Amino acid sequence: MSRKRRNHSNALKVKVALAAVKGDRTMAELAEQFQIHPNQIQTWKKKLIQDSEEVFGKGYSGKHNEEDQIKELHAKIGELAMEKDFLSKALGRTQ
Repeated sequence: MSRKRRNHSNALKVKVALAAVKGDRTMAELAEQFQIHPNQIQTWKKKLIQDSEEVFGKGYSGKHNEEDQIKELHAKIGELAMEKDFLSKALGRTQ
Protein backbone atom coordinates (compact mmCIF):
# COMPACT_ATOMS: atom_id res chain seq x y z
CA MET A 1 0.00 0.00 0.00
CA SER A 2 1.55 3.31 -1.06
CA ARG A 3 0.48 6.82 -0.23
CA LYS A 4 -0.17 9.44 -2.84
CA ARG A 5 2.57 12.06 -2.84
CA ARG A 6 1.32 15.39 -1.48
CA ASN A 7 2.54 18.80 -2.54
CA HIS A 8 2.51 21.28 0.32
CA SER A 9 2.31 25.01 -0.21
CA ASN A 10 5.26 27.19 0.70
CA ALA A 11 3.10 28.95 3.27
CA LEU A 12 2.41 25.67 5.06
CA LYS A 13 6.08 24.71 4.96
CA VAL A 14 7.06 28.01 6.56
CA LYS A 15 4.32 27.73 9.17
CA VAL A 16 5.39 24.21 10.16
CA ALA A 17 9.11 25.02 10.08
CA LEU A 18 8.62 28.10 12.27
CA ALA A 19 6.58 26.06 14.73
CA ALA A 20 9.44 23.56 14.84
CA VAL A 21 12.02 26.30 15.37
CA LYS A 22 10.00 27.72 18.27
CA GLY A 23 10.43 24.42 20.05
CA ASP A 24 7.36 24.75 22.25
CA ARG A 25 5.99 21.44 20.90
CA THR A 26 7.67 18.17 20.05
CA MET A 27 8.14 16.90 16.50
CA ALA A 28 5.58 14.20 17.24
CA GLU A 29 3.01 16.80 18.30
CA LEU A 30 3.67 18.91 15.21
CA ALA A 31 3.50 15.83 12.99
CA GLU A 32 0.14 14.91 14.45
CA GLN A 33 -1.21 18.45 14.22
CA PHE A 34 -0.19 19.02 10.60
CA GLN A 35 -0.41 15.39 9.42
CA ILE A 36 3.18 15.53 8.17
CA HIS A 37 5.97 13.04 8.87
CA PRO A 38 8.43 14.25 11.55
CA ASN A 39 11.38 13.74 9.17
CA GLN A 40 9.76 16.12 6.69
CA ILE A 41 9.25 18.72 9.41
CA GLN A 42 12.90 18.34 10.42
CA THR A 43 13.98 18.84 6.78
CA TRP A 44 11.91 22.02 6.44
CA LYS A 45 13.22 23.33 9.76
CA LYS A 46 16.82 22.72 8.68
CA LYS A 47 16.23 24.44 5.31
CA LEU A 48 14.58 27.42 7.00
CA ILE A 49 17.54 27.87 9.31
CA GLN A 50 20.11 27.43 6.52
CA ASP A 51 18.39 29.73 4.04
CA SER A 52 17.40 32.44 6.52
CA GLU A 53 20.72 34.21 5.90
CA GLU A 54 19.52 35.13 2.42
CA VAL A 55 16.66 37.16 3.91
CA PHE A 56 19.12 39.52 5.56
CA GLY A 57 21.90 39.16 3.01
CA LYS A 58 22.92 41.28 0.05
CA GLY A 59 20.60 41.39 -2.90
CA TYR A 60 17.41 40.55 -1.02
CA SER A 61 14.79 42.79 -2.53
CA GLY A 62 12.28 42.37 0.25
CA LYS A 63 8.69 43.51 0.28
CA HIS A 64 9.55 47.19 0.52
CA ASN A 65 11.49 47.15 -2.75
CA GLU A 66 8.70 45.17 -4.43
CA GLU A 67 6.22 47.87 -3.43
CA ASP A 68 8.54 50.54 -4.83
CA GLN A 69 8.85 48.60 -8.09
CA ILE A 70 5.07 48.31 -8.34
CA LYS A 71 4.70 52.07 -7.84
CA GLU A 72 7.32 52.73 -10.53
CA LEU A 73 5.58 50.36 -12.94
CA HIS A 74 2.20 51.98 -12.33
CA ALA A 75 3.74 55.39 -12.99
CA LYS A 76 5.30 54.08 -16.22
CA ILE A 77 1.94 52.63 -17.32
CA GLY A 78 0.32 56.02 -16.74
CA GLU A 79 3.08 57.78 -18.66
CA LEU A 80 2.79 55.38 -21.60
CA ALA A 81 -1.00 55.74 -21.66
CA MET A 82 -0.67 59.52 -21.84
CA GLU A 83 1.88 59.26 -24.66
CA LYS A 84 -0.40 56.88 -26.55
CA ASP A 85 -3.36 59.26 -26.19
CA PHE A 86 -1.26 62.23 -27.30
CA LEU A 87 0.08 60.43 -30.36
CA SER A 88 -3.37 59.13 -31.28
CA LYS A 89 -4.75 62.69 -31.23
CA ALA A 90 -1.72 64.06 -33.09
CA LEU A 91 -2.15 61.49 -35.86
CA GLY A 92 -5.89 62.16 -36.03
CA ARG A 93 -6.88 58.68 -34.89
CA THR A 94 -9.73 58.07 -32.54
CA GLN A 95 -9.72 55.28 -30.05
